[in-house]
Parts: sequence; structure tokens; C-alpha cells
Amino acid sequence: MKTALVTGAAAGIGRAIAELAAARGYRVAVVDIDAASAEATAATLPNAIGIGADVRDPGQVARAFDALPEAPQLVVNNAGIVRFGPLLEHSLEDWRDALDISLTGTFIVAREAARRMREHDGGSIVNMASVNELSPGNNIGAYPAAKAGVMRLTEQMANEWGQYNIRVNAVAPGFIDGGMSAPIFANAAVRAARSAAVPMRRLGTVADVAEVVLWLGSDAAAYVSGQTVAIDGGLINTVIHNLPRN
Repeated sequence: MKTALVTGAAAGIGRAIAELAAARGYRVAVVDIDAASAEATAATLPNAIGIGADVRDPGQVARAFDALPEAPQLVVNNAGIVRFGPLLEHSLEDWRDALDISLTGTFIVAREAARRMREHDGGSIVNMASVNELSPGNNIGAYPAAKAGVMRLTEQMANEWGQYNIRVNAVAPGFIDGGMSAPIFANAAVRAARSAAVPMRRLGTVADVAEVVLWLGSDAAAYVSGQTVAIDGGLINTVIHNLPRN
């Protein structure tokens, strides 16, 4: 049985990824800073274990990997955070939190995974980026900068670790109805406006993201590495499309 480790997996997109991995036959490590929630989520899945760990702490991350019976074949860096507010009022603490969790945490987890994977015939790492890395929004602080860093870090990891048969890719979700975006889409007017801005005229779902992540981790994507896949219904291509012509 293959093993998958998913960070930030107690809820939202991370939980959807963990659930789909379990359904596809993986033994799943549900890792989250909230240990109780990680254990509760794992209890709903077959062959799963819940592990509390802060991705900013290399020691806690190493212990999470030590809890597995083998090096995982799939690691998903989903843990992340956003601190809303204009940059002029953004505190240094909020800035550092976003970078430390979304970018540095991704590095720490991926490095630990790669060190183990290179001794066990390789594996696949999927990092969580965002369309905000390509088109920053307003009032979301360090989030676009952190996710842009994740995209470039993904490319560097793929370059350095390909020799060990380790594939590293990223996904860049757009307007997803769930996870950290749930409060945004609770506003009916915002929900309607953002849905209308997407060429497919709908918001994405956590299942849409999970499907692409599991594909990147599968043998079907065996020659795909160093890529960032946008899961956005075509949103990032609409700058001119959404402007009036007259």
C-alpha cells in the first residue's frame, strides 16, 4: 500500500485531498497544527493516522514522517495561511506568519520528504500555490508573495531532485468554494460576481483541486515535473476578456 502525507489536512482543500487519497488506496497521514482535528479527520478515513505538527518546526515535521511505516510516495504541501488587510496596515507579524507557514513550511516539509524519498525509489511532491502568484489581489498581505515563492521553489526542487526520481509540481487554485475562501463566498453578491468572472461561470470545488493533486501524484503524470497547474476555470486568462470593448 502506498503512503501519502498531506499537511493542513484537517479541513478544507487539505481534507478533500486526504479523503480522495484514501479512496484511491493510499495509507494517509493527516497532518495539521490542530492535532485533535487531524485525529478526528483521520478517524473518518480507512488506513489513516492523524498527526499534530507545525510545518514551521523541522523537529515536529521529522517526527510526523517518523510516524509512518515507510517513506511516503506522495507528499502534499497544503498548509498555508492568509492575513487579510491593506499592505499599509499590515503588521510585520502577519507578514512573517504568512511567509513562514506557506513558503518556509513548504520548504521544510518537502526537504524532509525528499531526504527520505531519495532512499526509497523516489516519489511525488505537490505544493499548494495560488493564482494570486500570477495576479495579486488587494488586501491579502504577504499571500501573493508567499505563493510566488512556492512556484519558484517548486521549479528549483524539481531541478535538483529529479535525479532521485522525485517529481515536484504545484497546483494554483483560483476561486475555490471552500477552505480559506469560504468566508468570502458566503457573501452572495461576491459569490455571483466572482462566478460570472470565470469563463466556466462557476466557482471551483475542493474536489476539483483534489483530483488534479492526485493525478500529479500518480503514474499517469510520471513525466510531469517542475510545473504549476492552474485550477481556475480559465480565470487567469481573462484580464482583457473581462474589459469592455467600447
